[in-house]
Formats: sequence, C-alpha cells, structure tokens
Amino acid sequence: MNHEQFPDPESLDSFAERLYPERRQSSAARALACLIASISWFAFVAQTDITISRLLARGGGVLDGLDRLTMYLTNLTILMSALCFTSLALSLKTPLSRFFRQPAVITAVVTYLAFVGIAYNLLLRQLWTPTGFRALVNESLHTVVPLLAIVYWIFFVPVFQASWRKALLWLAYPLGYLFITLWRGALSGFYPYPFIDVNALGYLRVAVNASLLLVGFLGLMALFIAVNRSGKPVLLRKQD
Repeated sequence: MNHEQFPDPESLDSFAERLYPERRQSSAARALACLIASISWFAFVAQTDITISRLLARGGGVLDGLDRLTMYLTNLTILMSALCFTSLALSLKTPLSRFFRQPAVITAVVTYLAFVGIAYNLLLRQLWTPTGFRALVNESLHTVVPLLAIVYWIFFVPVFQASWRKALLWLAYPLGYLFITLWRGALSGFYPYPFIDVNALGYLRVAVNASLLLVGFLGLMALFIAVNRSGKPVLLRKQD
C-alpha cells in the first residue's frame, strides 16, 4: 500500500492547531473560560441567595444559610469551577490562579463537575421539579457548566503527564467532603442527599452507597486519564 495515501503527521498537527487551537491564551479559549466562569459565578451567587432566603423564611439566620449552602457538593464544586475558569480567563498572577491553570488541576475540576452533573441527572433529578428562576439556576449548576467545562477540556487543555499515584490525590476532595458531611450531619441531623441520609438508611447502607459512588468517580477519573493519554494525541500536543 502506498504510504503517500496517508497525510504526514506534522501536517495533521498543523491542521489540528488551526482547527482546534489548544493554546489556553487563544481568544477562543479565553472566551469559553470567561463564559464558564460567568455562569459558575451566577449560579453560585444565585444559589447562595436562594438558600439563605429559604433559611431566613424558616426562622434561621444568614450563618445558618451559609452552613446549609456548604453542605451540598454541587455548591462547593461550582465555586471551585468559578475560581478555576476565572483564573483561566484572566491569567492572574496569584498563587491560586497559577495553581488552577495547571492541566492536571483543570482536569480534576472538570472531573468533579462531570461527576456532579451525572450524579444529579441519574439519581436526583426525579426528586423535584424546579420552575422559573430556580430551574435556570438548577440547570446551570448541573448541566450547562459541566458540559461547557468538558468542551473546554477537550479542545483547550493540553495533554499532560498523568500518573495514578498523583491522580489518586483527586480523591481528597470527594472523600473529604463525605467525611465532613457525615460528621456535620451527625451533629445537626441534616444530610443533604437521600443516599447518604444516615437517619433514614443507617451507616451500613450509607457506606455501601458511598462506596458505589466512589467506584463511579474512579471510573470517571480513569476515563479522563485514558483520554488524556491516548484520545487527544493529535489535537492537543503536550505543552511545557
């Protein structure tokens, strides 16, 4: 078979650079990062207002509202998204901004967002049907931002050296959230999600549910790492 029938790899890379600009400094990358950051901040601020207003209506205080807000993984993750994509959009020189601009850190944040979106749409969507402004906020939190973040990751995050040892550090966030939430729930009697409600299910069932969720997160994490290693070799070449 004549090898001239196949395009030269360098020409493929050149074409890919024009079609999918991988540089995070490109106008397309900045525009998408700005859009994701704006929606993330909107959703977080709106959800904060909704939660505090609901607690005030029930006789609680602002601190009670903030306490309830931080018990939901979605709210913490959307705040992380806002910080990450603001850093990408503005290229700030602060240590926090430099941290969030690392390809491995962006990938971890996108994995968290994807996990939140998948878990909500599979396990929680049928439990309530928000309308009006709350529906807009809800979709921003659980659908729009995760999908846009995945698009950003595919086209603008360069391939990076990934090891399972370092990737396992990504578990610190969901595991830390789980342990702290169970501890806070034991003190207050409130659990934010039905599948970790110790009052209704008991610790054994909650442990099983948490283990299944952990397995799901590990699978999602493995998928992102696998795509990073082999799924974007032409579109996104490794950057220093």
